[in-house]
Amino acid sequence: MCYSEELVMTKLMEEVPYEMAGMRLDQVLAELFADYSRSKLQSWVKSGRVQVNGLTLKVKDKLDGGEIITLDAEAEVVIHAEPEKIPLDIVFEDESLLIVFKPAGLVVHPAVGNWSGTLMNALLNHNANLETLPRAGIIHRLDKDTSGLLMIAKTLQAHNSLTQQLQERSITREYLAISRGRMTAGGTIDEPIGRHPQDRLRYVVRESGKEAITHYRVVQRFTRHTLIRVKLETGRTHQIRVHLAHIRFPLLGDPMYGGRFQMPPNCSEALEKELRSFKRQALHAEKLGLLHPITNEYMEWEQPMPDDMIRLLAALADNEQE
Repeated sequence: MCYSEELVMTKLMEEVPYEMAGMRLDQVLAELFADYSRSKLQSWVKSGRVQVNGLTLKVKDKLDGGEIITLDAEAEVVIHAEPEKIPLDIVFEDESLLIVFKPAGLVVHPAVGNWSGTLMNALLNHNANLETLPRAGIIHRLDKDTSGLLMIAKTLQAHNSLTQQLQERSITREYLAISRGRMTAGGTIDEPIGRHPQDRLRYVVRESGKEAITHYRVVQRFTRHTLIRVKLETGRTHQIRVHLAHIRFPLLGDPMYGGRFQMPPNCSEALEKELRSFKRQALHAEKLGLLHPITNEYMEWEQPMPDDMIRLLAALADNEQE
């Protein structure tokens, strides 16, 4: 087995500066242990993992300064996977942040059926210290057959910053997608997404689901297909795939939400060859933008479409000329 999970415990100790006299315990903790979220620190106070001079206090209790705070910090579930020499396409890296290009076909996290050979295994081979972070620092994910940019935190501080940016919807995530059907205009899909009531591997638009908002605009129209640019406001599992299928413009090649494969009429031999050989959803995470977790500087990266989507678009364009 190349995979396991456990809770990592860390005992931390800090002296309360006298200039913090009169501040509440939760406020002091937020200052002294800034690598952890306020909600996490408050939950640890309530569960008795925080002691002040050996005593358990309440979140709102005020401190005098000079106390010794002991914190039994419990990280989130940490996945242990074996490092593997899998090539990484690194777009950017510094001491706190790593941006990589994930090719189609590469699984992000170990899971049933894919305990090895994942992006996480590659990351652990690149930097063994990532083992101490939740999910080896991976902040968000892309489906196995979606290509594009992914961000990885290299420190707990960076992890908290990027996670908070995701929650605040301030991270830029733009995709290029080829849909089946000719769109007349772009728009916004604001429909909640939840698990399919019968098929637990699928997701659907349903009232009891979580809020999901997808913006899209037309880049290029073909006779029976459309190249669109998609911008995510939320990040639900399979969001783009589910939303586009919901408005009856499913992603080209999507095996789960695209319906039965049908060759379009008046299709050239070259286009037919490309369509039959394209075995994944035509979705690429092209742009990623965020505030650097240390400098607070806005940074943005773009990754051009992979060759298979470029060939497909060329065949679609050529077919229009015939």
